[in-house]
Amino acid sequence: MVDVNRGSALGLSGASELFQLLRDGEPRTRASLAQTTGLARSTIAARVDELMQLGLVSPVADAASTGGRPPSQFALNPSARIVLAADLGASHATIAVTDLAGTVLAEHSERRDIAEGPEAVLGWMVEAGRALIDGLGRDRHDLAAIGIGVPGPVEHSTGRPVNPPIMPGWDRFDVPGWVQQHLEVPVLVDNDVNIMALGERALAWPQVEHLMFVKVATGIGSGIISGGMLQRGAQGIAGDIGHVRVARGSDVPCHCGNRGCLEALASGPAIARALREQGIEAETSNDVVELVKHGDIEAIQAVRQAGRDIGEVLTACVSLVNPSVVAIGGSMARAGEHLIAGVREVVYTRSMPLATEHLTIVQSAAAENAAVLGASMLAIHHALSPEGIDALAAR
Repeated sequence: MVDVNRGSALGLSGASELFQLLRDGEPRTRASLAQTTGLARSTIAARVDELMQLGLVSPVADAASTGGRPPSQFALNPSARIVLAADLGASHATIAVTDLAGTVLAEHSERRDIAEGPEAVLGWMVEAGRALIDGLGRDRHDLAAIGIGVPGPVEHSTGRPVNPPIMPGWDRFDVPGWVQQHLEVPVLVDNDVNIMALGERALAWPQVEHLMFVKVATGIGSGIISGGMLQRGAQGIAGDIGHVRVARGSDVPCHCGNRGCLEALASGPAIARALREQGIEAETSNDVVELVKHGDIEAIQAVRQAGRDIGEVLTACVSLVNPSVVAIGGSMARAGEHLIAGVREVVYTRSMPLATEHLTIVQSAAAENAAVLGASMLAIHHALSPEGIDALAAR
């Protein structure tokens, strides 16, 4: 498990700060903790005991010793608490229960229209979450936090969606406040691409400090991790590359009101529209993917061109952010190497050599699980922060 928003806890007091050293799951002894923190062995012992009483750490196999009784080791106990993770998409919803290491314990998905409105969708989420927790035989008091991803801009400080274009009725709705009326735990909300970046990194690139996740589906967006931290920007819309202008499409209207936006050229619906103009039957992103899988030359060429258009925008991103990994996900990523080949063709050709010398551009490893995994990471990072541990102790 990787913490993308953690500051250094070394030298701080309190069991919650000490826990920040143990939450990576690596076993440590009281002696090693004392050496790392500079705290007295007696202080370490007392704080380890506090964490054991909370169930957050537990003894593991004894460490090797040169003589005498080996010292006991301690590490994170992932099963001590659970979190709820929700991926609320435009037309689907997934809810999962995970442990503190992000391991999915139970999961449920179904078609759900985000346009039903916040109370209907969140009401479903709460009830489905309760059912999963009960089905696992877990006490609802074991729930430490809830992470939610939504398909629109989110004001990170409040968890409220802001002017989301495909979420009627959600603008400025107090998502955390509403959910907490039903489940009294911390609720973290972010846009879907940000949490997909968290999920992709946690699953496939835990040691990578600089990563971009690009979602290509009904819309196009990206989540940026730089210096090991998720970058949201001043208003929470960092990475909104879908409405960057691409010269090739200067006359193509976009639903945002502008013309020539990347999303209007290279999203799934945009590719389907271009194919229909050639007389090929394609209504949705799925239709495009199926045509590519069946070897349709026009569909392959259209997807490859979409990759080039995305690559044109990503070339600027590579210069600005200098990631070491660009992962391509979303429904259009199922078209396989054709989309990514177009991206690579432009990025590797037009970026500075130093920026691309060690740059990896790949299909998402987390795939359709990226969002729900990222939502669990969002909840876990908060639950295991010093503030989160103090709140658990207070409960």
